[in-house]
Amino acid sequence: MRLVVILILMLGSALGSVNAATVRLKDVVAFDGVRGNDLVGYGLVVGLNGSGDSLRNAPYTEDMMVTLLERLGVNVSSDQFRPKNVAAVMVTAVLPPFARAGGQIDVTVSAIGDAQSLMGGTLVMTPLSAADGDVYAVAQGSVIAGGVAARAENASVVQGVPTAGSIPSGARIEREVNFDFSTLRNIRLALKQPDFTTAARIERAVNASGVGRIAAMVDAGTVALDLAGRDDNPARLLSQIENILIETDGRARVVVDHRSGTIVMGEDVRVSRVAVSQGNLTLRVQETPVVSQPNPFADGETVTITESAAQITEEAGIGFAEVQGGSSLSDVVAGLNALGVSPRDLIDILKAINAAGALHAELVVN
Repeated sequence: MRLVVILILMLGSALGSVNAATVRLKDVVAFDGVRGNDLVGYGLVVGLNGSGDSLRNAPYTEDMMVTLLERLGVNVSSDQFRPKNVAAVMVTAVLPPFARAGGQIDVTVSAIGDAQSLMGGTLVMTPLSAADGDVYAVAQGSVIAGGVAARAENASVVQGVPTAGSIPSGARIEREVNFDFSTLRNIRLALKQPDFTTAARIERAVNASGVGRIAAMVDAGTVALDLAGRDDNPARLLSQIENILIETDGRARVVVDHRSGTIVMGEDVRVSRVAVSQGNLTLRVQETPVVSQPNPFADGETVTITESAAQITEEAGIGFAEVQGGSSLSDVVAGLNALGVSPRDLIDILKAINAAGALHAELVVN
């Protein structure tokens, strides 16, 4: 009977009379041109406590370390170089929009060889490039690993992921993205959850906000802002409209997770009148050890044998339970909760109701 807690999790005011959530415009759309750029680099982590790459399985680590030392003026051959405290890593980061030279961003460091752990290591200066091949940032610093690894001769314990970590503010921006936002005369608002009703509401709300009739709905996922002939700075204009309150809408949806047994329903979910019967079969196998002894003065030996017994029982079910046609989420929850089944059984019931055409919502199974 705890299904109510699971079903109405994260549904907000689903039991009230409000049919749509009122949120700020900035929370439901992404502004065209305001986005980050992915950066990637290849580097070395040094200072590991014997948990680095084995050079036999990762020869690229050796080659890169030799090249690095030669650039620093140290001549060393690969035969003389056999460290165990160096690991080759991939470094990734996101260059945020409007980032300026000299700013700092977080980076993620991940081992690509057979290193056992990056704990205690230091990332050596690593250039980070974008898709165009240009270097936009340089990363360096101490790695904060996300796990613990301990190994003995015949046993090992690993908790978390010690071969991946992060460096907060570990990269310094060296190049800015060549993008002048102030010259834009057309800006598109991209809905994070495309919906025709929500897009139409955004169009009406922006045009009624006092900035003029500049918004036009293009499709379910796009609302275009026409700034031609206006002297307004696009950044100032967006600051005026991004806090406009919008009533969002969307398709009715039921999301279930088989692994955790979690069920989440949207407030617009409806179920037609349907009868459901659910029962369980239980198989019990019992093994009993029995000692067998020979007769007195007879040749033989005492042995232990196992007697097995199997039994299948069907639990007494509730018969057919009628789920009334739901006019609100509370009615749907009350009807399904009357079945008195576990969340995992309820997932199967929802799938069966959907197959019968009585669930008027999109069923998403993870």
